[in-house]
Order: sequence, then structure tokens, then C-alpha cells
Amino acid sequence: MGKIIDFNKIKDKKLQKKFIIYFVFLIFLLYIFYSIYLIIKTPNETLIIESGVVNQDETTVGYILRDEIVLEGNNVKNGLTAIISEGERAAKGQTVFRYNGIDEEEIKTKIEEIDLKIQEALSKEPPTKFPADIKNLDKTIDERVYNLNDFTNIHTILEYKKEIEEVINKKAKIAGELSQSGSYIKELTNEKESLEKELTDGSEYITAPVSGVVSYRIDGLEQVLTTKDFSNITEKALTELDIKTGKIISSSKEKGKIIDNFNCYLGAFLNSEAAKKANIGQVVMITFASGKTFQAEVNYISEQDNGKKLIIFKIDNLPEELVEYRKISATITWWSYSGLKIPNSSIVEDKDGLKYVIRRKAGVDKKALIKILKANDKYSIISTYKTEEMKALGVDLENYVKITQYDAILVYPDLDKIKE
Repeated sequence: MGKIIDFNKIKDKKLQKKFIIYFVFLIFLLYIFYSIYLIIKTPNETLIIESGVVNQDETTVGYILRDEIVLEGNNVKNGLTAIISEGERAAKGQTVFRYNGIDEEEIKTKIEEIDLKIQEALSKEPPTKFPADIKNLDKTIDERVYNLNDFTNIHTILEYKKEIEEVINKKAKIAGELSQSGSYIKELTNEKESLEKELTDGSEYITAPVSGVVSYRIDGLEQVLTTKDFSNITEKALTELDIKTGKIISSSKEKGKIIDNFNCYLGAFLNSEAAKKANIGQVVMITFASGKTFQAEVNYISEQDNGKKLIIFKIDNLPEELVEYRKISATITWWSYSGLKIPNSSIVEDKDGLKYVIRRKAGVDKKALIKILKANDKYSIISTYKTEEMKALGVDLENYVKITQYDAILVYPDLDKIKE
């Protein structure tokens, strides 16, 4: 008879083999994870001390407070034409914009048609018939048209367009006196001037009651988010306004306003340690989403019912970024300090409250007494003690190790292995 095969034994051997493979694989995975943990926990055993900067920053959302005067006339439904562009400065008494007259669009269309007729008539005149004055005007027109390609600012483009139109009008008036079709061109220019007078006579002009920056971004909060009385500002009241962070105020076709460009304010509700220690007159730096940074001064502080502090920062000279918004993200830099910069994880403290780092030199690790000048959550700016200070602290000067720039220190020191 043939040999009897025990299938149960074969099955057990296969299971044992699988178990061994899985166990080895599990050990391998644990080793990898542990290695990664060590790398994350102690990425570098030592680092070289170098000069750097330590900041105390806080990112928040702030409300923009401004002094604004809304400009409004009687003919708001006719639509307005800006005379001073958005963001430009107006002097007291200067005309800011005008409300359009009746049938203005129709008059403008007629003026455009006359301009085309004048240019067509001028183009048919032989160049040799024109005197030097007209040739100079032609040269000016060509230069202005050519330079338009280099501009992207809409205000500059409009200024150039207006200048070109004025030069063309001068050319038409001269040609009206000298060219073969002079009477026709002169008739056209007279008709154009008559229509322009009709256009201006039918308009309502609005002037600036005070000097400041012109804006046409109107949202109805001009008399709410003001600088008149900061004591009325609460987080609850501003939250109920339901203003979206970073939303740009829409431009109005009916009203304009003058903004005080000397001072602007940013109000924020803060609960950080730096905010709790803030003082009136303290100078900070504020950085907006655009990346631009402005110096500001703490102008007002009040305690809120929820424990937060309302801090209002005063910014000199209204930044362009703040004209478009009511609520904006900002990073407040409470202070900035430079010097020898080290991570806080490298600092150890003894029972007497003295701070040390562990200097590694020639393979030997020793404690080095340090003085912390300024620190945030992650880094500190340090210096060494003077001899007189160390004597007062009772430090043994013979065993004192001085720390200097470019020394190597332990990032995560193990005090049990350090030599005194």
C-alpha cells in the first residue's frame, strides 16, 4: 500500500509559515515607524547658533474705521461722471464729479460722430498744406498714441486720451482757418463746442467740502464705522453688521465720498498674551493680505464682556488697500528682536531658575549659562551674562562656559549625559 498523506499537518505548516512572514513584516513596520518618530522628535542632534530675528506675531480679522463724508446731489438718478478718479486726492472746494444732464448719452453720441467727421476731413487734406504748428501737433498725437501701449493704469490712460482729444481739437481749429475744407471743419468744431457747452450746462457739479481721498465705493456704513466714538464699538454690534472678510465694496453710480487720508484705524478683538499686555502708544507693524506692511500705533484699548480686548490701531496716511474694504485679515507684529537665535527646545532650566544651553565642542557637552532677551513660542534671542552679573548669581566662574555665535548646541539635550 502507498503512504498515507496527512493533510492536517501540511495545513499547519503553511499556517506557521504565514505567521512567521507576517510577524517579520510587522517587526519591520514597527522599526520604520520608530525611526520616523526619532527623526521627527530629534531632527538634528546639534545646531549652529547664528544671528536671527524673533517676532511676536498674531493673525486676526480687523474692522477698518475711517472719517468719511458722503457726497450726494439732487440728480442722483441721472448717473455720475467722475472728474477726480477713484483713489485720487481732492482739495477743498475742488469739483469731484458731476451728475449727467438730460439726454446726455444722445449728446455724447453726436459729439463722437462729429469727432469722426473732423478726423476724416483732416485726413483728406494734403500734408504739405499744413504749417509747422499742425505738424508739431501731429507729432504730439503720434507720441501719445504710441505711449498708450506702455500704460496699464486706467487713470493714466484716461488722462492721455483726454490730452489726445485736446490736441486733435487744436489741430481742427487751425485747419479750419487754413485748409481747403476749412469752412466745413470750422462748422464741425463750432457744432462740437456748442454740444459740449450743452453737456456741461445741463450737469450738476459736486465739490469737496474738505480735502481728502476720493472714492465711489459706497456701502451705507460711512456713518457707522467711524472714528468719532470708539467706546460704542462692541464685538456683538460689529458681528451683527454681517460684513464679509475681504469683500470689496462695490462702486456707486450715484454717490461719491471724501475720506480723511491723514489717519485710518483698524479695530480688532484680541485675546492673546501680547494683546493683554498692550499699552496706548505702543508701536507695532501690521501686514495685510497684499503683503504690504505698515507701521501703526495702539490708539485705544477697552475690555469686552467676553474677556477679549478691543484694540484700535492708528495708521498714518490712508493705505490704498484699506479704501476698498470694511473687514480684512491682518497680521500684527507686536515686537521684533534680533540677536543670537536659538530654538526653545534647546533651553534647559536648573532648580534655581537659571537658563542653560548645552554646548558641544570637540565631542564634549557642557552647560553654558545664557540670558533670554526676548522669546516667542518657538524661538529665543539670547546673550551671555557679564562677569559682575554671574558673580551676583553665584556662578562658579572657573567652570563657566561662554556661548558665542557659531557654537554648536544640542537641540534636545539629555541632561543625564551632560558633564558639569
